[in-house]
Order: sequence, then structure tokens, then C-alpha cells
Amino acid sequence: MDKSFLVKAGARKEEKCKVLVNTDYFRETFSRMPEGVEVCFAQGKPFYSVSEMAQVIAPYRILVIPSIFPVSNPLLDRAENLELICNLGAGFNNVDVDYARSKGVKVCTTPDAVTQSTAELAITLMACLMRRVAEHDRALRERKEACWHYSQLTARSLQGKLLGIVGMGKIGRRVAEMAKVFRMEVIYANRNTEVLGYERVSLEELLHRADVVSLHVPLCGQNRHLIGRRELAWMKPEAVLVNTSRGPVVDEEALVEALQSGKLSGAALDVFEKEPHVNPALYAMPNVVITPHIGGNTHETLYGMMRDAAAHVRAYVSGETVPVVNP
Repeated sequence: MDKSFLVKAGARKEEKCKVLVNTDYFRETFSRMPEGVEVCFAQGKPFYSVSEMAQVIAPYRILVIPSIFPVSNPLLDRAENLELICNLGAGFNNVDVDYARSKGVKVCTTPDAVTQSTAELAITLMACLMRRVAEHDRALRERKEACWHYSQLTARSLQGKLLGIVGMGKIGRRVAEMAKVFRMEVIYANRNTEVLGYERVSLEELLHRADVVSLHVPLCGQNRHLIGRRELAWMKPEAVLVNTSRGPVVDEEALVEALQSGKLSGAALDVFEKEPHVNPALYAMPNVVITPHIGGNTHETLYGMMRDAAAHVRAYVSGETVPVVNP
């Protein structure tokens, strides 16, 4: 879907517009709203749970939520006055956007705010994995004398490695820019857009050639298990996989098999197929670095997402255009 599609608000002017912001950070960004807008937060708690949300959603016309908060179809059925959902972040797979459209509910996101922090994390995970930082950390904490010897846990440099970026959107392009600082070569696979300055190849060629593969695609039907057994088999045994996009983009069982069999050197994952559940096998693997979906978890990014969401709300209730993902 085209995220740049703009729609004008159909907000009803004759009654107060109630907005529910279901987060506990930087609430002050919603302090200046047009007249007639009432902004509400969870009462006596940081945020409402899914079950609590179902009990309170009915009167609200705008809902602001983290992109990990699931909006089920039954919840949409209960949201009889809802017109707009604003997801904090770049993703929108937590909402059935087609069903939302059928209910007259538009969905927008705040993708610009997460670009820098997610790209930073992707590069950090690459370096952490290739330099075996987590392994060295554990060895030192366990007082293993061998960790002081260079012959043990020998790592690899990013310099001179070929980085394959799958999905050359805003985050993918920022990762490519950062990779140049490490003197990495960059190739990319994209379904549509051509990006000047980098070599565009097919996904199969990218996986065959790249030393490091970094995923930056949205989760939609065609991207679910984009990296499965066949695609993992295309990768070089010494290659590593980094995923900071969405967990279901990778077939997690197939990834575990590839790592356990030595068909893949390592993986760094910020996202998982069935969050917050993590495949137990991943915990035990020394060649896997895992983080709990922290791509957007910086003060700057959280503030930016809330700031952009507040701007969307102000625009919508003022009858201005808002970028939506389900026109």
C-alpha cells in the first residue's frame, strides 16, 4: 500500500472529538490541540490492556497506539465512533487495514521518527554479531581465562564486507549510508524503487553474494516468510542475517535449523515471529544476538513519534490532509 496517499478528514465538526492516546510517554506533545478536541489517557495506569481497551473504545473517534498494540476486528466492531487509528512507528501489521477500511476507519503511521534509531540498531547488531561482542561479554562475566587470548573467539571486521539490504526504503537507505562509514560495499533488492548510487540485484542474487543481509521490509502478505528455507539455503555459510523489520518476515523455525546445522554463521534479531514469545532455541545459541524489539526505543524516537502523531491528529480534526496506509 502507498503510505504517501493523502486523505482529507471526514471529522464531524458538530461534536467534541475524543482522542484516546494509549501510551505513557511524552504525553505533553498532545497538550496543544484545536478547540473541541478532548485528549484522554488511560486512567490510573500507563496504558490500557487489550481487554480494557474493548471496554472503553466506543466513544473515541481517534486512537493513538504503539504499533505493537493489536487491534483485532472484534475491537474495531466495538469502536462505533472510530475514524482514525494513528500507529506510533512505521509498521501497521497490528491492524487489519482492509477490515478497518470497511468500517470507515483510516490508519496512519509515524515512519519518519523511527528511521535513524532503527538504522542505528541494525548497524549496531551487525557490528555486535561480526565482532562477537555478546560472546566476549559472556565469557568475561564467566571469568573464562581463555577470553583474553586473541586465538579464542576470533571475530570479523565489517570493513570490506558486502552488505545486502532487502528493502531500500527510508531505513534501508539510512543503513546503506552508515555502512559506507564502515567501508562496507552495499547491494540491495527492491521490488519497485530504483536507488541511485547502489547496485540493485534480485533477492536470490543478493542472498548468494552478501556477507551480511539486513532486512528492512514491511510485513504484508507477500513478505511473510520472505526469508524461508529456500532463501536461507541461498546464503553463504559464513554469512549473517540481521532483522530489525518484522519477525514474520523470517521463517523462524527454518532460521533455527540453518543456525543449528551450520548453514548460516549467525543472526541478530530485534523482532520475532510470535512476539513476545521467542523461540527457546535462540536463547542457547552463542552466535545469535537478540533484543526485545527496541528499534524505536530511544528518547528521541519516542518523542518524535508522539510529536508526529499529535501533528496527524491536529491535521485530521482541522480538515487537512493526513497520510494513510488504507485509502
